[in-house]
Amino acid sequence: MIRAKILTIALCALVLGITACEKKGPIEKAGEKVDHVIDTVKNGGEETTADKIQDEVDKARDKAAETTDKVEGK
Repeated sequence: MIRAKILTIALCALVLGITACEKKGPIEKAGEKVDHVIDTVKNGGEETTADKIQDEVDKARDKAAETTDKVEGK
């Protein structure tokens, strides 16, 4: 019973997280690129693992937003 409730809550959180994704505007994307470059320079020219992970999360978020837009017909 408790396990089912935890699963339900986790599923709801996942759905809300995916549907709440909004496309980033050009200024926000540019700001993220600047932050990325600064972090890379601070790290001696190599991209940090955290930045690599964040890049993949951003790509997944963008894909989810595009897919949602296609489904909604936007």
